[in-house]
Formats: sequence, C-alpha cells, structure tokens
Amino acid sequence: MLLSLLLKSLPILIPSPYQKIEIIIFWPPFSAHFRRSFSALDGILYKKMEHVINLCSSSPTIRGSFPTTMYCMPNYNCYNWTYRVNDETSSVFFNKCHQPHERRRPQTLKTSIFAAQDNRYSKKRLTNPQNTDLPPILSKTKKKPYPIPLKKILEASRADKKLAEKGIEKPLEPPKNGLLVPDLIPVAYEVLDAWKILIKGVSQLLHIIPVHACSECSEVHVGQTGHEIQNCRGSKSAVRRSFHLWVKGSINDILLPIESYHQYDPFGTRIKHETRFDYDRIPAIVELCIQAGVELPEYPSRRRTQPIRMLGKKILDRGVIIEPPKPLSSNEILELDTHRALERVPPPEESDVVAIAQATLNAYEKVRWGVSKLMKGYTVKACGYCSEVHVGPWGHNAKLCGEFKHQWRDGKHGWQDATVDEVFPKNYVWHVRDPKGPSLKSSLQRFYGKAPVVVELCVQAGAPVPRKYVPMMRLDIVVPDNEEARLVA
Repeated sequence: MLLSLLLKSLPILIPSPYQKIEIIIFWPPFSAHFRRSFSALDGILYKKMEHVINLCSSSPTIRGSFPTTMYCMPNYNCYNWTYRVNDETSSVFFNKCHQPHERRRPQTLKTSIFAAQDNRYSKKRLTNPQNTDLPPILSKTKKKPYPIPLKKILEASRADKKLAEKGIEKPLEPPKNGLLVPDLIPVAYEVLDAWKILIKGVSQLLHIIPVHACSECSEVHVGQTGHEIQNCRGSKSAVRRSFHLWVKGSINDILLPIESYHQYDPFGTRIKHETRFDYDRIPAIVELCIQAGVELPEYPSRRRTQPIRMLGKKILDRGVIIEPPKPLSSNEILELDTHRALERVPPPEESDVVAIAQATLNAYEKVRWGVSKLMKGYTVKACGYCSEVHVGPWGHNAKLCGEFKHQWRDGKHGWQDATVDEVFPKNYVWHVRDPKGPSLKSSLQRFYGKAPVVVELCVQAGAPVPRKYVPMMRLDIVVPDNEEARLVA
C-alpha cells in the first residue's frame, strides 16, 4: 500500500514532465520487500510511469522521469513484468529488482518526500527551561505506578525461577545477601548527621517564619497569612467554596513523619500482625542508616559475617536466629525524631538566621543525595496504596492498610519498590515572592510557582534560591494584577 501511495502521488510531486526526484524507501532488504509490495497489488494497472533508474545505497532510492504513459501488468507465476518499452532504461529498474540486495554506504539524498525531524525545538536543547511542571498528583483510587517497569520485574522473576528449577542458587551481592557495603557506611553517617542538622534548623526557623496548615486537608503554606487559593478538597469544602481553614503549622507539616519498623535482623523472622507491637517505630531514614552500618546503642542491629543463601524465593541458610539484645537508653535518640522538637530547640539570634537557613538547605540536599545513594543498594519497600514504608528485603505482614480496596486484601499492604520521594517526601507549597505583600489569589494561580516546603522556608529566611528550583518557582514570570490577568493570552 505504501508503494501504491507513492506512485499515485508522483504526478503531484513533478510539475515538469522531465523533472527527476528521489523517493526513499526505508526497507534495508529492498528487493524482497519491493516484490512483496507489488505482489500485494497484483492485478492493478499502473499508469504514468515510463522508466525508473538508479537503485543505490543501503536505503535504496528510486529515481525516475515520467514524460509519457506506460502500462504494466504483473505476472502471477514470477515477477517477470510484461511491459511496453519506451526506451532502454526501463529494463534497468526491473532487472535490479530481481538482484539480491547489496549493502552499500548511505549516500546523501537531495530530495525526499519524508521530512527529516527538526531538532531545533526538542526538549534536549532546553538546558535551562523557564518553567518546570510539578509531578502529577496520583489518584487515590488506583495503585501507584511501579518505579521499575513491570516487564523487567517479570523477566527477573522468570530468570530466578529457571535457576531454581535447575537447582542453582540465586547469586546475591552485598547488601542483598545480608552483608554490609563498606563504601556506603560513611554515606550513612553523613545522612544521619545531616538529618540531625535538618531537624534542628527547621525547628529554629519555625520560631521566625510563620507556617500555616489546613485543618481539613494536607495543604501547607509558608507566609504571614494563609493564601486565598480555592483548592481545598477536605471535608465540607463545598460549603466553604474550597477555601482552606488555616491553623498554625508544626514541624510535622514540613518534615512529614514517614516511619518504619526497626528490626534487629531484617532477614530474620517476618513481622506479623499479632507481633507488630514488639517492634519500635522510628523514622525510615534513621532505619535505613542503621541497616547501612550506623551503630546506635538505642537501636542495635545484627551484623552478619556469613551471607545468606537463596534458591529462588526460598531461603536456604540465614544462620542461627539470635534474640535481640536489650537497647540502651540515652538522650541522643531525641535528636533523630521530630517529636516535640520546637520545645527542645530555642529560637535563634536574629543575626544567625541567614546562616541557619543556608545550613538547613545544605542539610536538606545532603539528606536527599544520601538517601538516593543508599536506596540504590539497600532494599526499601513501599505500599502501592498508602504511605507505609518498610526498610528491609521484604515488607511486613501487619494488616494496617486502609486505602483503596483494602477489604479485598484483608488490610495487607501492596508492597513494591519505594522511591526517594516516598521515603523523604518533598511536600510542595506555593512560592511567595513578597512575604509582606498581599496573599495569593485564585485568579492568578497559573502565574505562581511552587517549591519544596523546606526550600521555601529557607528562602524566606534569607537563603539564596538554588538554581535547580528557579524554573519550578517561576521567578522569570511577572505576576500581573487582577485586571491585567484578563488581558494575558
């Protein structure tokens, strides 16, 4: 069908009777596909084609001049065409159709009916985009997308199954086999130190910068007063015309409390619903650092010297089950949690606010960098329906999921590989350019930008805006007045 369309379009492409053009056919085995095209169109009468010459290159071209009318009818027995010859050059084309295709170097073509792709406006050229869209808000009535494509997950599962059928153990490398990775131990300590600085810095800035939270939804706003953007989806929002009900925010509105069960041996006995109260709940970042090599007396962890062995999904050798020792109590553990952090940390001096904001912003970036690096080696699972996170090779069996269709799963979580944003959420908020100016309006919503709440808090405290957040904050866009907004295209 493609060849018939090309032949029908030839009179349109050639205004002059003797003008020559080149037609590109993107089929490497030219002769075989060309014959199939004609056999599919068997019995069709073609007109206005006198001779076609010069088949060339690995992407063959057809050059031809069409001064007079010619009739050709294909033969059913073989591809010997009967035609009325007007000149000698017609036989060149049909002889080369029966010759085997020879690979040659591609030649530069002058004219093509297929337009080349224009890369002038491709996204790769936009190194510094003016605006950056936020990640889409996922529906609560659907499961989260897999961070690893499902096709690759199934391929890895089939490969493990084939090895298990042959009796070959699954090859495991540290830390998948329970051993520590020496190169990631310093990273874990850096992340834990940055996490302490982040909690302390945010607590100090909350004494200076007001933060508001909606009592009916998860919206947070950093500013002197709450914004007037009508995007509340909480209870009875229709009565309030989607306006928010602002209350004073806390540190948990900025650093969302994502907790995980602490296990002495992550490869040991799996947590059941009946034994869930036997394990402590600590921040997921702290648990990730502990499993990566950080030693905390309050939360001991087993350090294996022999790797575990697995055959498919079955564990052959995990060592002797050891009872966890009694943890030691100390006040250092308070620095790792956001609980009552505002009461522990006093307000800072006015001259130190900018330095604290910059140190807090650096600690925020260090935590995100370290968590992403640790998660490349150590396994972290997240529920595909709720915000539950578990640090370990497999999830727990506590039936605590109450999200979409939890009755069908008997309250069990739908475990899948976690992402960095699930372990350490960004929690985007509206960016306020002038904290002392008027509040944000719904009519000018498309001109406002957003930023992670920690970045917005530090920027309002005096820290410079990081370059990678400039497109997200839309600092290059001039916010018009309400009357001027109607004139903007």
